[in-house]
Amino acid sequence: MKGLTCFFLCFFLSESRGFEIPTNGLSEFAGYGDLAESAPGKFQFVPENRRYQRSISGESGERMEDVDQVTLYSYKVQSTITSRVANTVIQTKVVNHSPQPQNVVFDVQIPKGAFISNFSMTVDGTTFTSSIKEKTVGRALYAQARAKGKTAGLVRSRALDMEDFKTEVSIAPGAKVQFELHYQEVKWRKLGSYEHRVHLKPGRLAKHLEVDVWIIEPQGLRSLHVLDTFDGHFDGVPVISKGHQKAHVAFKPTVAQQRKCLNCSETMVDGELVVMYDVNREEKVGELQVFNGYFVHFFAPENMDPIPKNILFVIDVSGSMWGIKMKQTVEAMKTILDDLRTEDHFSVVDFNHNVRTWRNDLVSATKTQVADAKNYIEKIQPSGGTNINEALLRAIFILNEANNLGMLDPNSVSLIILVSDGDPTVGELKLSKIQKNVRQNIRDNISLFSLGIGFDVDYDFLKRLSNDNRGIAQRIYGNQDTSVQLKKFYNQVSTPLLRNVQFNYPQTSVTDVTQNSFPNYFGGSEIVVAGKVDPEKLGQLQSIITATSANAELVLETLAEMDGLEDFLSKDKHADPDFTKKLWAYLTINQLLAERSLAPTAAEKRKITKTILQMSLDHHIVTPLTAMVIENEAGDERMLADSPPQDHSCCSVENDPHFIIYLPKSQKNICFNIDSEPGKILNLVSDPELGILVNGQLIGAKKPKNKKLSTYFGKLGFYFQHEDVKVEISTETISLSGGSRTSVLSWSDTVHVLSQRVLVSVKKEKTVTISLDKEMFFSVLLHRVWKKHPINVDFLGIYIPPTNKFSPNVHGLIGQFMNEPKIHVFNERPGKDPEKPEASMEVKGQKLVVTRGLQKDYRTDRVFGTDVPCWFVHNSGKGFIDGDYKDYFVPQLYSFLRRP
Repeated sequence: MKGLTCFFLCFFLSESRGFEIPTNGLSEFAGYGDLAESAPGKFQFVPENRRYQRSISGESGERMEDVDQVTLYSYKVQSTITSRVANTVIQTKVVNHSPQPQNVVFDVQIPKGAFISNFSMTVDGTTFTSSIKEKTVGRALYAQARAKGKTAGLVRSRALDMEDFKTEVSIAPGAKVQFELHYQEVKWRKLGSYEHRVHLKPGRLAKHLEVDVWIIEPQGLRSLHVLDTFDGHFDGVPVISKGHQKAHVAFKPTVAQQRKCLNCSETMVDGELVVMYDVNREEKVGELQVFNGYFVHFFAPENMDPIPKNILFVIDVSGSMWGIKMKQTVEAMKTILDDLRTEDHFSVVDFNHNVRTWRNDLVSATKTQVADAKNYIEKIQPSGGTNINEALLRAIFILNEANNLGMLDPNSVSLIILVSDGDPTVGELKLSKIQKNVRQNIRDNISLFSLGIGFDVDYDFLKRLSNDNRGIAQRIYGNQDTSVQLKKFYNQVSTPLLRNVQFNYPQTSVTDVTQNSFPNYFGGSEIVVAGKVDPEKLGQLQSIITATSANAELVLETLAEMDGLEDFLSKDKHADPDFTKKLWAYLTINQLLAERSLAPTAAEKRKITKTILQMSLDHHIVTPLTAMVIENEAGDERMLADSPPQDHSCCSVENDPHFIIYLPKSQKNICFNIDSEPGKILNLVSDPELGILVNGQLIGAKKPKNKKLSTYFGKLGFYFQHEDVKVEISTETISLSGGSRTSVLSWSDTVHVLSQRVLVSVKKEKTVTISLDKEMFFSVLLHRVWKKHPINVDFLGIYIPPTNKFSPNVHGLIGQFMNEPKIHVFNERPGKDPEKPEASMEVKGQKLVVTRGLQKDYRTDRVFGTDVPCWFVHNSGKGFIDGDYKDYFVPQLYSFLRRP
């Protein structure tokens, strides 16, 4: 039986970007006599946590005992910020004291929006360096190495606002390895300050843990402080040295300070070092800096009265919003409504398959109206489908009508905030048509902001919708605190100080001007403009800014301070002389990526694509069009830092059921097949304590191929005993039974059905998602084949995202891996097939021979699938699963597993 079954979800970014950073790296790989410095990378070691006793003395006079066989010797991060451009270098050093080869994972979390520019590693004297290639070229170079079992460094999103750079290597006994990663980010001013975050997760005690943050701001530093993000544990440890234009933050806790408790071996360093600062502005309206042929203009005026706003909240209240998402959305909306000013006007549109309005007209945000709106929102009960098109057109109509009737303050700004977690299921379903309808009806003075809630939202659609209409989009994950995220987003977009901001640089020497995107009004953040200048023709650079404030038309002029900047930067070894060039490249590429997604013709898209690709190669940047190839000097060992667009879940079962089990602690995919007979029913998840089970019944192909009859899942049964709800999914129908009632749905439907605490969501001819209290999810994919195919038949695939909500006694072919077993993969060697190396794997007290290979994940490509590298366990998973696969046969579709 083939098929795909996954466990523990990983989220992969669709975009990763990198900038060239000077390679004045950290100290070379030297003396291992001391535990030296390193970085915010979390080391997750594949081998079991076998430890031995060792004494190491250092400057602190402390003894570090109970040391891993794979030892982290150094952990260091150094960040330098020059005029809001931050360069960060991460370095770690490891040695293998074990008598066996060990796999080591370098897993570093970096802020979203940061650009990885360079990566290198030295493995027992062999150095690997990186280069940027066009994506198809990079993947072609990598393909052969991957088939041989080489692993890739991938940028992965694991949290709401962090990304992962990850790579894995096998090191011989006694070998040493050093990793070094460079990334760059631009600091954006939000709510009156800049924020620099360094993620620290060494995973264990470090003899010398050092973090240095250097800040160089020619404008001068107004304020600087370090947030307490460790609940007071490191009080007094961060050391701040602040001058007029420069500052240094050092974070160097001793081993004793790192410990969770006096005698603990666990580290308390697990979180973020957050530095907040702002710069001087005095009475200036902006800062214009020119250096090395580029200029940067920072614009953030202060002490201005907010412009009155007209705001329409458009809230999705369909069935898929039921549960915690709706509860948190309501709480956030109540807080947001309290922040409205009396001169603001607002209304609320809520929609499922129908569209309702709290008020048909905009009303003033008086205490009485706000209280009434909050009461209205509290009574919303999510149900039904999703009619995004009609809801947005209704909101646009209300704003347009108010404008036509002269009800709006001429100095006010208008905006729509859409909050939704799903695709349209009612009314207009074609996304391009919805975009067109909105674009044709919305006026130029209205901005549309979108918040996509949950993991399954079509965020790309919401992003295009907002970018099309002078707004921005943001994704909010349902397992996070929706209330906090929604409030934070609202604060960023709803404090207009100026509108119709226009920049003009009269000199003919100024070219290629670009800026960070902003709507048709300016809020309490910052506008950044950058461009090229010809130093020989420059003279004195001048900017003229026109804008509208709350009560006046403004003309603001700024002259560049040409003298002194070069001298100032040259005197500081931490200053980055290329900060203007990097900032210009960052803004330009991001602007081009946005234009590319909105290109009206294929020819225009190709033209923009060509420009982005060339800039990416010129500036050593990993973008959606490029990849970073990492290889040794001989070129016979390669890895790839890429940005795959798909999401990966923990466990999946697919055609001719292949199982893929992802073990997060070991950072391994383990695969196996179950070869059985049509008609047999396999238990996948059995949790009698919670009354939850998932079973799958096999069907066969039309005839054998190469004397083997393939089997597939043709029917899946989900039983929620405490709710008395059963869901049966076949390739033809979806039935939902609760008590004496039964609802039968077709795969041609798009609908949400709620029974007790169980929500069943069907996407036409694609997927069925089943959720329990929005805490436990199961996803089923439909695979259609050509009806006249001589062998293949329609079948189902199942994917189970991660959760800790099952009981400790959960079992089944998938359920048993909710409690992850320890595994140790070692002694990798050539296999019978030169493209598929073998290795030994210790698991559950047994030693198995496993083979490196590829399995298919069909969620992003339902026809051809996406290759997933894994270690394959032979003989129907024997030794990896408990017992024999036949132990998982059950007599009926809703029978719990009887364990021996």
